Amino acid sequence: MRHVAALAGVGVKTVSRVINGEPNVSPATTAKVLAAARSLDYEPDLHAGNLRRSDGRSRTLGLLVGSVDNPFAGAVHRAVEDVALGRGVAVFASSLDDDPAREQAAVSAFLRRRVDGLILTTVSESQSYLAPELRRGTPVVFVDREPAGVTSDTVVSDNRDGAAMATRHLLERGHRRFAYFGDRSTIRTAQERRRGFLDELGSAGVATRDIPVVEDLHDEAAAQRAAIELFTRPDPPTAIFSSQNLVTIGVIRALRELGRHRDTALVGFDDVPLADLLEPGITVVAQNPQEIGRIAAERVFARLDGDDSPAGRSVVRTRLIARGSGEITPRHEG
Repeated sequence: MRHVAALAGVGVKTVSRVINGEPNVSPATTAKVLAAARSLDYEPDLHAGNLRRSDGRSRTLGLLVGSVDNPFAGAVHRAVEDVALGRGVAVFASSLDDDPAREQAAVSAFLRRRVDGLILTTVSESQSYLAPELRRGTPVVFVDREPAGVTSDTVVSDNRDGAAMATRHLLERGHRRFAYFGDRSTIRTAQERRRGFLDELGSAGVATRDIPVVEDLHDEAAAQRAAIELFTRPDPPTAIFSSQNLVTIGVIRALRELGRHRDTALVGFDDVPLADLLEPGITVVAQNPQEIGRIAAERVFARLDGDDSPAGRSVVRTRLIARGSGEITPRHEG
């Protein structure tokens, strides 16, 4: 830092203010300091800076998502990063993989690195282990899934309404033989989507007692096997609602393998890659992960800026995108 100060012709304290993004430094001085830092390949020691910085912040956030290779999680991650970048804050990201032990290990790792705030997708039955951190004032925002055991800011999709919208779409095409394919049944989002599906059928006068509800599908392969097995039974469904994007991909593979992709309607919850390029295209209830990530990041920074209002719950609306698979009408067999 002394070398940067000497090259820029300013004091060490001025270099520190520029590097830390503090106010009251003229644009001209800031430009000189940054040019000197670049020419010397200077990178600040953030850990040392934390010890001296008056607010004690590390300028980092911890982000826990379901899996970084899931397109939904990737979009949330990117939105959080876009907001954080404007604040000069780095984002540490980790995958949950729906493993409670991994959840707590990742959160613990974030906290050891003294992150300023947490944005979390969780799977544990209770998040009460975060109560001490919340009492210390660390901002924690839960995304996609609501917490249990603690009260904190939450940003979620309108899961129940989105599932009901998908079901109405299929009912309006004349379907009465349905099947439901779902994620882990212990996850609240999956429960809400199943409830929206079944409630909508019940409201339409469709008996739900004998409708296949296939749950706890952990990945594409499990969903593909389950869908193939379902079509070996008498009176297979004419319409399928799939409540998670990886599960939807497994169902797509099964329908194509069986040659049923043109006569079995399918609506998936959450969009899937290349869904518009298949034939037929895949009709989905699309979430808005970019908006979820943006709102979550802005809530963290609002808390860091002093917002002490009660914890809030933000619900992001979904929308139905009709591409072809959800518009298939019931086949007449036998």
